[in-house]
Amino acid sequence: MRPLSHWLDEYGESHQNPANKTIHWICVPLIMLGIIGLLWEIPVPATLSGVSPYLNWAAILLIPAIIYWFAQSVTLGIGIAIVWLGIFVVTNWLDSLAPPLWLTSIAIFVGAWIGQFIGHVIEGKRPSFFKDMQFLLIGPLWLLAALYRRLGIKY
Repeated sequence: MRPLSHWLDEYGESHQNPANKTIHWICVPLIMLGIIGLLWEIPVPATLSGVSPYLNWAAILLIPAIIYWFAQSVTLGIGIAIVWLGIFVVTNWLDSLAPPLWLTSIAIFVGAWIGQFIGHVIEGKRPSFFKDMQFLLIGPLWLLAALYRRLGIKY
């Protein structure tokens, strides 16, 4: 497995333009929210849904991603788990509103990806995930690592 610093540095190469960075600070969390919202809406077997209303496909499929992030950095893994908890709270709130969560999630997801591609047009470089799909998991860590550096938290 490549070291985290390699992943973050390589991801950062195509994210130098300040406008693109700002767009990513907005769009990466929104993409995460859209994905969670869509997964939240997929029905789970009754044996699982009876355990907890929060045991859904979003929570189930997030487990491998959390393991991946913890394998990269325990400190970042803790931070990203807290971020995901916040996204779950927002998703639960969105689920209580009209329109349906799936429709809101699709709109958020598509709008955020449009923003991401606009950012990369501004940057003049292709998104990193065109090179390696793992960069889809690195994007949230890249943002969190930047926040940690600003706060002086080691990772």
